[in-house]
Amino acid sequence: MRKYISLFLWSLLFPFSMDGQNWNLINSEQTSYEREEKSFYAETKQVNQFIRRFNAEENVLGIRLSSNDSLYHSSQLRKNYINMLFDNQNTSISDMLKSAFINDVTQDANPKFLDFHGGEWFGETFVKFDRGSQEVFITLFMELVKENLGSKWVVGDIYYNPYEDLYGRDAGSGSRFLHPLSHELDFMNLDRVFKSGNHTGDYFYQGFHPDKLSIFMYELRNNTLQFNYVSGVKFHFFQIDGWYFEITEFNRPGLNRGWLISNLIKLEDGQKQKLINFIYHRD
Repeated sequence: MRKYISLFLWSLLFPFSMDGQNWNLINSEQTSYEREEKSFYAETKQVNQFIRRFNAEENVLGIRLSSNDSLYHSSQLRKNYINMLFDNQNTSISDMLKSAFINDVTQDANPKFLDFHGGEWFGETFVKFDRGSQEVFITLFMELVKENLGSKWVVGDIYYNPYEDLYGRDAGSGSRFLHPLSHELDFMNLDRVFKSGNHTGDYFYQGFHPDKLSIFMYELRNNTLQFNYVSGVKFHFFQIDGWYFEITEFNRPGLNRGWLISNLIKLEDGQKQKLINFIYHRD
């Protein structure tokens, strides 16, 4: 059975290596279990496995390749692997763009690989919390940082709409201010600041921006927010010079599932930081 599985998977990567007669023979002898097992091997089950397949550091059965193996970092193997790492149901990624990306990262003169510890990638996690009687979703941006001899994931930033412009200034803020002689009144007129509700920010210095992580931590510590569950995760990669891609996990029948490239953009000069700001809701 494993012989048929191996042949099947190699036919996905190298379709020219199997003639129609052998293909029909394998199809005719497939059982339901064998089809499920083939799907299991074809699925990119982990983000680490996505990186290894992108780099051609494991074989079709998921076994890691030795750096001395002829297939290790093989340009041809990478071309076939990476082609399988796209969400084939996503019509927004054109074949031309996909081919340009694959050719760029697998070129013999200057191949480009992914590095788990290389930085320039981060996670975006959608988490459901209970906030009093409300159910709210907060986006956590997860960053991989070095820790002693290893590494760890940390919450680097968050996005939650009520935290945005929490003390923002509005167009009429010029009419709300504390008189320059307020000190002579021992700042007794501060009452107008603390009674101004949504206009409180008008009395703060103009460059002030609230620290959303601090607010988030405060609400966690006083149990205003109660963790419920993680509803979704995706990862953003900027490691490949001149490119951005996003990977998302797809749980569905068939061979094209697991962690797959769900978005791909060819970056122009100056576009990288703009895109990062957009993802973090900083624009």
